[in-house]
Amino acid sequence: MLLIDTHVHTNDAQFQADQLKIISNARGAGVAHQVVPAVLQSDWEDIKTLCAEHADLHPCYGLHPCFMDHHKPEHLADLARWLGREQPAAVGECGLDYSLQGTDKDTQRWFFSGQLALAREFRLPIVVHAHKAVEDVILAIRAAGHYDGLIHSFNGSQQQAHRLLDLGYKLSFGGAITYTRATRLRKLVSKLPLDSFVLETDAPYQPCEAFRGQRAEPAHLSYVLQTINELRPESLSTLAEQTTQTACKLFNLPEP
Repeated sequence: MLLIDTHVHTNDAQFQADQLKIISNARGAGVAHQVVPAVLQSDWEDIKTLCAEHADLHPCYGLHPCFMDHHKPEHLADLARWLGREQPAAVGECGLDYSLQGTDKDTQRWFFSGQLALAREFRLPIVVHAHKAVEDVILAIRAAGHYDGLIHSFNGSQQQAHRLLDLGYKLSFGGAITYTRATRLRKLVSKLPLDSFVLETDAPYQPCEAFRGQRAEPAHLSYVLQTINELRPESLSTLAEQTTQTACKLFNLPEP
């Protein structure tokens, strides 16, 4: 079974010492493609180089809401030039995160709206981070009129999930779903339409329960799949095939 990790920070410093091994392990575990999002402008060049060296890694370029101290207004103009020239898999990672103390919500919303506008202009999907801010993410999407993207590591309500699906977005689930205490999230996943979600690891962050306290790796994606299989009526192969197909369509990836 071939899987797609729709959100993995393969360029992260935690993988610097053994990056090639991490990529090889993922392939050996059946991960056919990795979608690699940026969080800072300074990431873009490194991610471009990494993905150029590995045909199964696909870049996304964006400005993450948790790094507002690093972003400058002119970075949006830089991003526009970058998107026009590089033609990545998506815009992102971007979005809203209201969990941080002293969060400047207005500045976050300004950067997010700007990236939604760029995604619409360049006809690219967008990878959205939405932490304790799902309602404002929905409002921003509606205001931008861009109905093509992924809410990564979704942890909102069932009602919010269906509102996002109605807007044309997909949801992704990773290590959090593997924790037995995640009862609300597990119930949500069990009831979603089969073609509405995809898989991710967010590696090296958000490890599965089996690797609690360790770094996550894209090779762990099968643990996410297995957990979802326990929650739903479909076979393991059907879930693998559908999530892969959904991810390929969303990010315009070649069928593995």
